[in-house]
Amino acid sequence: MTAPLLITRDETLLDELLRLSAAAGITPEVARDGAAALRAWNAASLVFLGADLADEVARTAPARRAGVHVVAWGSVPDDLFKVALAVGAENVAELPRSGTWLTETLTDAGDPGRSRGLVVGVIGGSGGAGATTFACALGQMAARSGPALVVDADPLGPGTDRVLGLEGQEGVRWDSLCRTTGRLSSRSLREAVPGRSGLGVLTWHAGAAAPLPAFAAREALSAAERGHDTVVLDLPRSSDEVVEELIARCERVLVVVVPTVAGVASASRLCARIADPLRLRLVIRGRGVEPAVLARTTGVPVLASMGDQRGLAESIDLGLGPVRNHRGPLGRAAGEVLTQLSLLSAAA
Repeated sequence: MTAPLLITRDETLLDELLRLSAAAGITPEVARDGAAALRAWNAASLVFLGADLADEVARTAPARRAGVHVVAWGSVPDDLFKVALAVGAENVAELPRSGTWLTETLTDAGDPGRSRGLVVGVIGGSGGAGATTFACALGQMAARSGPALVVDADPLGPGTDRVLGLEGQEGVRWDSLCRTTGRLSSRSLREAVPGRSGLGVLTWHAGAAAPLPAFAAREALSAAERGHDTVVLDLPRSSDEVVEELIARCERVLVVVVPTVAGVASASRLCARIADPLRLRLVIRGRGVEPAVLARTTGVPVLASMGDQRGLAESIDLGLGPVRNHRGPLGRAAGEVLTQLSLLSAAA
């Protein structure tokens, strides 16, 4: 990854940007006029355009790209937002007030070894299928090999922090994120959510939970992808625009199915509702209808099957999460699914 690009002739602004870059462990490239900025514009990992040169750069009509931020020292004049729009900037930041955000943004850019994490959704094929339990089991197994996050997108579910034994831990939850705006850094999210042993969880506080605003869900998932090897979404069976967008961000969506006649019928209706059925895979919990019949009925391949796990409720009540022993039915199934998903991702 190439270095971030700083574009400014304002010595005060440049000194602050260089100081923040040093704090993030980054050595940026500096351009002091529009021509130099245009030469480095496309190759830079991020672009921080000083307010003093914003008009000059806008007149060169640079190519539209992601990761452009206009920065000003002190108060931001109203006409700067119009110029920011002209260059395709994502936002206008005011220094020194936005210094923490800018440092975190630079820190994200300085982590070239981390690619975006695998995003997998889990949804119940019917009520009581155990989707939240399996989502948490996936998170536990994924955290054995790298940072993982379970994202609770179901406001009417039991709470993924409760299932994982993290409900007593302090940390940021949806209630707080839904009141914020702007870009969320991956490091901020990873360090702020409740977590243990490499596994974090993003959910609601106990009690009433409101539906997720699109901006909060979008920003949190983007930060989660950048900061974790695996992101597991516990999805609701209900559908709205936010849920559809989350599903579209998943590499695969696992439908947890109880292999009874009623369970298969319910799962078939749910699978038919998903806009992109190629994303779907079935995970069977329990015994009953044969996997081949279930796959034929739903039109979705079976990825894994598992038996019921003894002592599951006790394990959750003890705060150990659903995977008390990775050799148990849940641990084996979750591990098998993660292996299969890695192979599918590599083949794509």
